[in-house]
Amino acid sequence: MSDVYALLRSALEGLATLGLLPQAMFFQFVSNAVIAALLIGPLLGILGTMVVVKRMAFFSQAIGNAALTGVSIGVLLGESNSSPYVSTFAFCVIFGLILRYTQQRTSLSNDVLIGVFLSISLAIGASLLLFVSARTNTHVLENVMFGSILTVSVTDLNILVVVTLVCLALIGFLYNQMLLASLSPSLAQARGLDVRLIEYVFVLVITLVTVACVKIVGAVLVEALLVIPAAASRNISSSLRGFVVYSVIIATVSCLLGIIVPMQSNLPVPSGGAIILTAAFVFMLTALVRNLVPRFRVAS
Repeated sequence: MSDVYALLRSALEGLATLGLLPQAMFFQFVSNAVIAALLIGPLLGILGTMVVVKRMAFFSQAIGNAALTGVSIGVLLGESNSSPYVSTFAFCVIFGLILRYTQQRTSLSNDVLIGVFLSISLAIGASLLLFVSARTNTHVLENVMFGSILTVSVTDLNILVVVTLVCLALIGFLYNQMLLASLSPSLAQARGLDVRLIEYVFVLVITLVTVACVKIVGAVLVEALLVIPAAASRNISSSLRGFVVYSVIIATVSCLLGIIVPMQSNLPVPSGGAIILTAAFVFMLTALVRNLVPRFRVAS
């Protein structure tokens, strides 16, 4: 993979030489951030459409906050404080699957149940922070909470590439089934689909993507980057294809502008926050367009 990264960095540096990109592209940490943005933008854009359709925004928020507990556990177990991926992935996958299992076997509404699990996870994480802060710099935990795409390392990129390939393969193979299972579970069952299995696969995909993006966008904000581009796309799309394509474009552009604009304008805004603010600005524009242009008002 190092040769691929080197090739991408050379391409970015070439564009910077031509004046099409900022000169900061000659710094490796900046080019790493751009490569990460090009990976997570399309992935979050596609997955976000399913999150919006299935109304699982609160679920992804719970997984994002659970990542903080996973990081705390990893640090206490001796993992690197900059990339405690084993414990974070393990805790979040178990958390997500148990949550989904409980959802299918209780009469409580989803928002109530997710709120209970989220509270439990945050309580565990808050209890562990006292011990974690004695072992590592608290700025590491701040990066987990609010993201810092400019600190993405080659290891982070490798993890992101693997997660992206696995999730895109699953989504590409099961997208229509997932969509049908969310819109009409009874029809999906009538067509012979295992709705429960599909739901578990979707939960696994959300969990993997959320954890992989925590260091980039932050545990607090990763849910926003799943939901806002898809919501903005829904404002102006009139078909499923347009819904997905616009969501991918908005998510990718938001990531790129969230890196470049603060750097070029010297704004003291964290990269994770800048990415979300850019996506929110696009959402407001699409909402305005939807209200002013009749064609978009009846689009969906």
